[in-house]
Amino acid sequence: MPNDLFFDARPSRRTMTLGLAAGIAATVLPWRALALDTGSARALVVEAVAQVNQTINSGKSEQQMYVEFERLFSRYADVPAIARTALGVAARGASQSELSAFTQAYQGYIARKYGKRFREFVGSEIKVIDARPMKSAVEVISTAYLRNENPFEVRWHVSDRSGRPAFFNIIIEGVNMLASERAEIGALLDRNRGSIPALAEQLRRSS
Repeated sequence: MPNDLFFDARPSRRTMTLGLAAGIAATVLPWRALALDTGSARALVVEAVAQVNQTINSGKSEQQMYVEFERLFSRYADVPAIARTALGVAARGASQSELSAFTQAYQGYIARKYGKRFREFVGSEIKVIDARPMKSAVEVISTAYLRNENPFEVRWHVSDRSGRPAFFNIIIEGVNMLASERAEIGALLDRNRGSIPALAEQLRRSS
């Protein structure tokens, strides 16, 4: 069964700055693998992609799919860690309630942001090629096959720092999703004069 990519690879990699180091995520947060093995990390990616594909082909409305995508994002990704990284240094001075509210808003924002493009990937396929241990995580290497596009490499960084296996970054041909999100959220935070509650509210309102 074809598998569909979690993130909108083609448009995003054209707009993000090329040349970002593939290992940048390892320097953003002190990721610390616990007892995660390559087999578990590989199985996580295979299952996540299969679940997304199943949702896309479910016949549900867009709103219903957004709810499902948010559930999948929460299940397979380390959302709190990704949200903190997206906030950057601002996360250090945020209260726990501010971080919690932002994380919840960010989770829904991501589901809607990328969910709008998922239908374009019906008929696409991702094949997991290999998995290898990194210094502080496991990298799962895959190849994405999109209709009318040349195949390209997708690398998933998986950790069990949260207490369970979850991915915290995706590298698309050297272009770093986590770094891109950090830049985008940083710009939105600046527009909100550094107010995390205001930023969270903007993310909740975004369609």
